[in-house]
Amino acid sequence: MSDFDDGLDTAPEEAVDDEVNVLFVEDDEAVADMYKLKLELDGYSVTVAADGETAVDLALKDPPDLVFLDIRLPSMDGFQVLEVLRSDERTRYVPVVILSNYGEDELVERGFRLGALEYLIKSQTTPSRVSGEIPSWVRAAVARKQVGRR
Repeated sequence: MSDFDDGLDTAPEEAVDDEVNVLFVEDDEAVADMYKLKLELDGYSVTVAADGETAVDLALKDPPDLVFLDIRLPSMDGFQVLEVLRSDERTRYVPVVILSNYGEDELVERGFRLGALEYLIKSQTTPSRVSGEIPSWVRAAVARKQVGRR
């Protein structure tokens, strides 16, 4: 037994499952690789989908703990993906964070209206900042799910 207390006795309300599975939906391979690398270095399991249809297939087959979603995608745009995820019982409460180059008010409002937890502009955030927010986004989604089932 060490004299060092590392504070790992985290209160249940602050705990996040040991492995958080992230679905990162991004058609720009360089951006996807950059975020995937950082998130995996921080201990997250990351699956990348380069288009909307693949994202929906992956999410419905094995619902992730969190989705990062670009808006402009081949085959099905991010808003369509979000609509499908919110309409299916398996993914209704999965937190979705939009990560887009586009920050027009109309797009941001639409994202929130469709059920996004957060809307981030790529040029105004970093992989480190995004990674650091994952525990709070996952906790918020758990709380949302509990409220939704009442």
